[in-house]
Amino acid sequence: MLTDFIIFLLGLLLIIGVLTTKFSSWLGVPSLVFYILVGMILSKFIYYDNAFLTQIVGIFALIIILFEGGMNTKWNTLKKVLVPASSLATFGVLITAICVGIFAKYILHVSWAEGFLLGAIVSSTDAAAIFATLGSVNVKRRLSATLEAESGMNDPMAVILTLSLITFIQQPELTISHTFLSFIWQIVIGILVGLGLGKLTVWCLNKINLDSSGLYPTLSLSFAILSYSIAALLKGSGFLSVYIMGVFVGNAQLVYRHSIFRFNEGLAWMMQIFMFILLGLLVFPNELVKVAWEGVALAILLIVVARPISVMISTINMNFSIKEKLFLSWAGLKGAVPIVLATYPLTSNIENSQLIFNIVFFIVLISALIQGSTTSFLAKHLGLLLGEKREVAHSIELMSTTKANKEIVEVHISNKQSHLLNMTISQLPLPKDCLITAIIRNDKIITPKGNVRLHENDVVYILIEKGRRSEIYKIFSITEDTSF
Repeated sequence: MLTDFIIFLLGLLLIIGVLTTKFSSWLGVPSLVFYILVGMILSKFIYYDNAFLTQIVGIFALIIILFEGGMNTKWNTLKKVLVPASSLATFGVLITAICVGIFAKYILHVSWAEGFLLGAIVSSTDAAAIFATLGSVNVKRRLSATLEAESGMNDPMAVILTLSLITFIQQPELTISHTFLSFIWQIVIGILVGLGLGKLTVWCLNKINLDSSGLYPTLSLSFAILSYSIAALLKGSGFLSVYIMGVFVGNAQLVYRHSIFRFNEGLAWMMQIFMFILLGLLVFPNELVKVAWEGVALAILLIVVARPISVMISTINMNFSIKEKLFLSWAGLKGAVPIVLATYPLTSNIENSQLIFNIVFFIVLISALIQGSTTSFLAKHLGLLLGEKREVAHSIELMSTTKANKEIVEVHISNKQSHLLNMTISQLPLPKDCLITAIIRNDKIITPKGNVRLHENDVVYILIEKGRRSEIYKIFSITEDTSF
């Protein structure tokens, strides 16, 4: 009966979690607030205090979330904002951690190391929470790309800072130079493992002929988990490795591309629901009341002082206007990573670890409520919106219940393929037994007759035998492994 009840409860929680996303979009508040509230309500009936299990679930969830986020990051857009995003993700995180650490020292009366530990935990931002609040509106691409890239890169930075400070607290005899070298090592290993596993993943997905299309998304996720674990076992940043791998894989030419993306998107949502509900269960409301004013004070100082200072300093001479810097400052919402990182001091038996967890919980909740409900309004007021978001309206893949010997290849026509522009379908030097099945142009499906000409931004779907993708890539001037 207990097993059946737990399974029933899990199903019910998933349904509630999905339905709350509708309320969050109506109210303009990140859905994580509702997930946490559900967990807090359940804590009245279910006693739960297993920080270690919560940390494991949180890490696994972050692997999926970061991998999905990396796959949705377009390299052509990312490289244009790499400098400001990298600055925000490194210097910005460090400045935020220092500022919050100073505030925490005097407000909470903890040690300097514990204050800076709290600052490191809450130093990262959450782009998923940011754009969930924007709904269907579309902020200027340079700003959104900067926030996306920053959130992907500053999560690993916050993790590295947090773990380094915990190590320093537990082993005060360690020198600053040792901590700094460990910090560099984690970044280097994370990047190398991410790139290496990314290339291996692309090769395996495109070269291995699996019996079911549903195995390809599973294989990609398996490599993401492997990327994290290998980097972590080598004392590197597993989260940075997963994000780098996600960017690499997401910008590659893949078989069953849309299936992989949709699978990871759905799984990321499910893990977010479970993770935040579990984190809500870990919170005891009566303990939150004891640190209410301290939590509110630190949250406000983080929002109106620490984050703006870090943005202003990190983006000096980077061609952002005052309005854009103001938006970047206000859009620094806190999400999954700070609460998950707050479980590390609990499992490491750091003094005042429960205090730190409760304060972090307050900061994330207040950030989501205040910034989350006003970010869209601020973007509109500052004139930083471009209109409605445009989503890809169509996708075509060959789905088979048996082992298929053919596949659909998706090709995007850009200005880099000028030799193909205005060329008719009949003029294309396509291989034998190759068939163009559809052309997507301006969100409409064009029947691929022989006299139809190719235009810039067309998406062409080609049916071809497996193992002959390289011939298509050569005709359309596409690098086979990746466009990263």
